[in-house]
Amino acid sequence: MNYLKTILSITCTLLALTAAQPVSAQEDTASRHSRLTVGGYGEAVYSYHFYSDNVFRYSHADRYADSKGFGRLDLPHAVVMLGYDFGHGWTVGTEIEFEHGGVEAAVEKETEETGEFEQEVERGGEVALEQFWVQKSFGRRLNVRAGHIVVPVGMTNYNHTPNMFFGVYRPEGENTILPCTWHETGLSLWGRLGSWRYEVQLLPGLNAFLFNDQGWVHNGSASPYEFRPANQPATAVRVDWNGVPGLRIGLSGYIGNSFNNDIVTDERSTRYADVKGTVMIGAVDFQYRNRYVVVRGNADYGYLGDASAISTHNKNQTTMSGNPYPHTTVAQAAWDASLEAGVDLLALWGNTAKRLYLFGRYDHYDSFVPSEHQNDVGWCERQVVSAGINYCPLPEVTLKAEAGVRLLAEQYNNEPYCAMGVTWTGFFK
Repeated sequence: MNYLKTILSITCTLLALTAAQPVSAQEDTASRHSRLTVGGYGEAVYSYHFYSDNVFRYSHADRYADSKGFGRLDLPHAVVMLGYDFGHGWTVGTEIEFEHGGVEAAVEKETEETGEFEQEVERGGEVALEQFWVQKSFGRRLNVRAGHIVVPVGMTNYNHTPNMFFGVYRPEGENTILPCTWHETGLSLWGRLGSWRYEVQLLPGLNAFLFNDQGWVHNGSASPYEFRPANQPATAVRVDWNGVPGLRIGLSGYIGNSFNNDIVTDERSTRYADVKGTVMIGAVDFQYRNRYVVVRGNADYGYLGDASAISTHNKNQTTMSGNPYPHTTVAQAAWDASLEAGVDLLALWGNTAKRLYLFGRYDHYDSFVPSEHQNDVGWCERQVVSAGINYCPLPEVTLKAEAGVRLLAEQYNNEPYCAMGVTWTGFFK
């Protein structure tokens, strides 16, 4: 009830502001052609992993120490972005993402099996509507956005296009412990005040039934249904400062309850009567860029209340046939810290038309920091060290190559890899 009252109060305030907003003559005369925005980004990747991908490689590490490894071709993201400016401060934005090649499924008639019709999946992957919103701008200081929006918690969610990180894949730590790219249907207020940018969002809470050991709350924003359960409200906040040329520093956070945020609830069970599953996340990130260097870094920490009770509940869900839950424990906390830096070799030699970055990256994260009632999962803490090059023949195109190693605790096998890819990011109009 409080959730609905909050939404109604905000809606009434926005309607009043909209009625009082004067119409700009410049907006009235803008051509419809110039109001349409078309863009996107994409990645094509080849990687080779010099270790086993067997599901028992951690529980029986000695059996897979001499694995020859495996190779992969991948289309991590292919995104189409469309936007339109209706004038008078009203705009819309959409972002449709095809992950790992999309989903190819078909029904076929099998001539060798007495004419049976069979459904086949020809290629895995996902198709996601990551953004679909309407925005009303009241000026530089206040904009209101409603619909399906990106949650800007952490560095990668705030800047997730492939030209905003050096590695072939997105930074591993944030991409493991947080939803990434995190998108929810909700309400956002944002604006700029001098050197500051702020954003406050009202969202549905994460779903504790989808948490797990390896990814902490990463899958909590997903929904296996045709709708998103929204029994629990949540809030996300982000503030960025750009007071020094080339430097941006950001602080972001999230808080919301996650238990019973599903179509299956245990509200009648006295065992879980006091369980809320409060998720709290705090993050700091920065970027510094000049003609010669780019440096980026971030640190994230997350806490989950009632982690032991949620772990017990999720493991007991195995009694429900066909349910979509992972049935694993989830940690009380998770954290990540990373730093990457690149030097533009061509700029050092006086060439500013193209870019050739030599970069190094370090990432240290742990997706399972246990409570006093939980046992540690040692393989969830990892350090990732990598280096490589990014060549930009055009501002919109980047060729990437990288080699690195994932360092685990002594009882496990380290995981070296190499990867290369081609990416693009841009707008056509």
